Amino acid sequence: MKQLLLSAALTALAASPALANKVFVSNERGNTVTVIDSETWEVLEEFDAGNRPRGITIAPDGSELYVCASDDDLVRVFDPETYEELHTLPSGPDPELFVIHPSGNPLYIANEDDNLVTVVDTETHEVLAEVPVGVEPEGMGISPNTQYVVNTSETTNMAHFINTETYEIEHNLLVDQRPRYAQYTADGTRLFVSSEIGGTVSVMDIAEDGTPTLVEKIEFEVPGVLPEWLQPVGVKVTEDGSRIFVALGPANRVAVIDGESLEVLDYIIVGQRVWQLAFTPDERYLITTNGNSNDITVIDVEAEEAIQTVQVGQQPWGVVVAPD
Repeated sequence: MKQLLLSAALTALAASPALANKVFVSNERGNTVTVIDSETWEVLEEFDAGNRPRGITIAPDGSELYVCASDDDLVRVFDPETYEELHTLPSGPDPELFVIHPSGNPLYIANEDDNLVTVVDTETHEVLAEVPVGVEPEGMGISPNTQYVVNTSETTNMAHFINTETYEIEHNLLVDQRPRYAQYTADGTRLFVSSEIGGTVSVMDIAEDGTPTLVEKIEFEVPGVLPEWLQPVGVKVTEDGSRIFVALGPANRVAVIDGESLEVLDYIIVGQRVWQLAFTPDERYLITTNGNSNDITVIDVEAEEAIQTVQVGQQPWGVVVAPD
């Protein structure tokens, strides 16, 4: 009997759906964050998040939600369960994007108006360093081994590699016009940097010591879509590196790229002015923010097709999914 009960329990567990994760979307013009259930795709809540919320991330343990309140010149920190504001963090002027250390501390913030990357201790709330970078810094990425933080400067058109121990820039690589986002592969051997106006994604091989080498630039072409509408912004890479997804802004499409050959395989039609991307923890779904249609699109990653649209707040910008 015990054997039968155990077998039945295991069967039920295997058949049960994956646990839902909260999806948090920052609405740049609405000054709110929308919360969505990743199983039902229903909107759970929408709460005030300061003035012009853009970059959004969550602590690796899911304990705190961080939002760049760009026009408030600070980072607002919320409880992901109650949505109450816990405290704020200093950020420097006009924080736009940031990346958090895998340990949860510190936070690396791009200050668009001040040409700085600000490093903030998430526990003491103190500024640890201010690193001068190029003009209009935006994109932030961190290497899997945490040796480097990468910042992209929109006007200087460079990727800056900042040593996380010394806070010194060790490498600068020129990319195409208006770089927006920096994303490493999970094994740290490659880095992808999107260039919005240049219309390309720069591919860099990363040596064991972290030294980057530009090896290729991925270009995009969609029949019936003007080349100037193909504006790469958000980039996400699957854990196994087999697929790269790139948001193409006003082209209203997400490009699907083969991780080995770097060939563009397909374009997925999504909402209007697709901007940022986020996977669910199991990588079953990819979520896009669509700024001009005020919605998100849910993409089935395996099928590589859009399956659902969810209305959110006004001009959605950033998106993050709570960890398991």
